[in-house]
Amino acid sequence: MDYDLKKLGRLIKVERVRNDFSQEQLAEKAGVSTRTISLIESGLQHPKFFLVVKLADILNFDINILR
Repeated sequence: MDYDLKKLGRLIKVERVRNDFSQEQLAEKAGVSTRTISLIESGLQHPKFFLVVKLADILNFDINILR
């Protein structure tokens, strides 16, 4: 999957806030560290595809929006 890391990070952050989750809560639900969520939201970490799918499911957004 080819996507812009900054765009992904902004989307994750917007959806996290919209769902009223802290980074800590989202990290716990996704089974990753808070640092991982922070790095993804900052566009500094390239998450594995399965994590992007998991975050999309938790935050209830369509993964196709990343195209």
